[in-house]
Amino acid sequence: MPATDYQGSSSHSHPSPFSSFGRSLLSLRRDSPAVGASQAMPSGEEADLEAFQRHVAAHLADIRGEEDEFLSIEWIRRLLEAFLLCQEEFRVFVAQARRRGALPAAGEKLVVEFHERAVKALDVCNAARDGVDQLRRWERLADIAASVLLAPGEIHEGQLRRARKALSDLAVLLVDDTAASGSGGVASFLASHRNRSFGRARASPSRAAVAGASSATSASHFRSLSWSVSRAWSASRQLQAIGAGLAAPRAHEAGLAAPVYAMGCVLHLAAWALVAAVPCPDRSAALQAHHLPAAPPRAAFPWAPPLLTLQERLAEEGKRKDRRHSCGLLKEIHVLEKSTHKLTEAIDAAPIPLFGDREADVREAAAELAAVCAAMRDGLEPLERQVREVFHRIVRSRVEGLDSSMHNAD
Repeated sequence: MPATDYQGSSSHSHPSPFSSFGRSLLSLRRDSPAVGASQAMPSGEEADLEAFQRHVAAHLADIRGEEDEFLSIEWIRRLLEAFLLCQEEFRVFVAQARRRGALPAAGEKLVVEFHERAVKALDVCNAARDGVDQLRRWERLADIAASVLLAPGEIHEGQLRRARKALSDLAVLLVDDTAASGSGGVASFLASHRNRSFGRARASPSRAAVAGASSATSASHFRSLSWSVSRAWSASRQLQAIGAGLAAPRAHEAGLAAPVYAMGCVLHLAAWALVAAVPCPDRSAALQAHHLPAAPPRAAFPWAPPLLTLQERLAEEGKRKDRRHSCGLLKEIHVLEKSTHKLTEAIDAAPIPLFGDREADVREAAAELAAVCAAMRDGLEPLERQVREVFHRIVRSRVEGLDSSMHNAD
């Protein structure tokens, strides 16, 4: 998804599982005035602006309530879907205001500022897509180990050796990507990759030192082709750029000030969740929450309480000792690491030939890992598709905004 790729949305070929939430809220009126709304605005527009903010609050509250699924693939998808739905409502409202001639120059400036902020999230989408590619490679190696041990018949020494080899290669990749997620490992990690158009990377000396030449050569086949972002790119700095200048509108600021601020906060939350969840350059620095903009006043905006709760949960999850040095906070990554470790221990403790309880332990651990792999396969494709949708929707909205600005200037 290069930043210069101005392709259209692909949502028509892959219907969203959350489309039932997409009914337009521009028809939902509220009696209370919008935050910071001008008294000169028509009452209908004031109600639409307030309805939009309540729409944002409802989606964030719905996501906040999913305790058990927090930072799972499904949870990330719901967060991205909430952003897409809110952005579409925002786009429709702005388009209607332009058609009515009710969007002053100050409002146009706010819209342009949001689009410029959103464009900065394109690199996050690219990095997240590469992270999903990494997860696929981990899943393939883990699935090889599990499938070998779940084949019908007795488990022989050759099967154990093959399973050990796959798990060893997986462990090498996990070590490499954990180092790449830290601030100290970004340069060496990126240096071992080439641009996507130039083919696969060769095995790096660091991997050979960790697991030996044989494991490194095999693992290189499963490495990501490259990060699509530049070598100097930092997830932490990108999040700082997305949140830069994001501040609550003053009481006298009218019209689109509050909705633009809401969209900026939701955009930053979605970008932060993506960076935290999947393997990404400089991800560990992004978990420290130094990039967070000033907190929105809880009493002033209906969506502020659920958004702040989600921010706090993300920050707390990154501080947990058992997750601090992980390749990603995605729930499926944590389960994969635990299941892989369990199977490795079961294989190491297994005598040759296998029999009785030892064989049952190995098969049980392999079945558990196979179930984790199946869940990842089912979830990663729709997640990647949704990240692409976010990318293309941002690009499309930016192009439409430029076209409208040029038309208004004429």
